[in-house]
Amino acid sequence: MPTDGHLWLIGMMGAGKTTVGRILAHRTGRPFVDVDDVVATTAERAISEIFATDGEATFRRLERDAVTRIAAGPHAVVATGGGAVLDAANVETMRRTGTVVLLHATPSTLAQRVGAGGRPLLAGGNVEELLAGILADRAPRYAAAAHDAVHTDQLDPETVADRIEERWTAS
Repeated sequence: MPTDGHLWLIGMMGAGKTTVGRILAHRTGRPFVDVDDVVATTAERAISEIFATDGEATFRRLERDAVTRIAAGPHAVVATGGGAVLDAANVETMRRTGTVVLLHATPSTLAQRVGAGGRPLLAGGNVEELLAGILADRAPRYAAAAHDAVHTDQLDPETVADRIEERWTAS
């Protein structure tokens, strides 16, 4: 994995993108950027409010705009939203401007990490079952987008960061 360009972290909610991203940014001296934070700041509203009032399509448009702006900025470690890979333009932008690493975990691990509240796509059902369905739908897109992947089950964030950093700096 080349170290030029951005380091884009993709994967499901709860996979560890934000936590691992902050660690890698600190270690590499790069800025850390969270796409969801950029969307919320730009929209001046919480992600859950955007979903509730304007719907997922509006959120995805705002997310695409954020990915495009981040890609044009200084090289950073970037945590994407779990659904960023649903937009082919995002995938093309991420792959063109850096290295894309998938953080993967099982639905049971994801459910333990995200808990029961605050995630618009997890409202109104069994969290683990909902995550399993979303993961099954997105898995091919994650695999197609990623240059590399790290399975995060049973690993602490520092170890996940170690594995990414080893691979990223080895090439």
